[in-house]
Amino acid sequence: MRKAYRVKTESDFQKVFHQGESMANRQFVIYALKKEEQSHFRVGLSVGKKMGNAVQRNAIKRKIRHVLIELDQEDKVKESFDFIVIARNPVKQMDFHQIKKSLIHVLGKAQLLH
Repeated sequence: MRKAYRVKTESDFQKVFHQGESMANRQFVIYALKKEEQSHFRVGLSVGKKMGNAVQRNAIKRKIRHVLIELDQEDKVKESFDFIVIARNPVKQMDFHQIKKSLIHVLGKAQLLH
């Protein structure tokens, strides 16, 4: 995922947390903030230390990024949003297809999909 598609700075994360809307299911929490001036979405990922060591956390983040890349290529994710994806504990035991199904579900609930 290109750097232009990432929420990187602490101030950007905090702005999305404090000003954005949240939506959740059992596996993920999504915070979304509408940004009219953006031509594409930006995403930040958060996987806590309770999810495992760095190798396990990075593997989870790679799977989430891969799902978002696929959705972007299919042009399903709405533009002009910053959103944060927070992974919850059940994600540890999930494979890629389960993660994709759950992430699509919560993104739909958050009205971030076309």
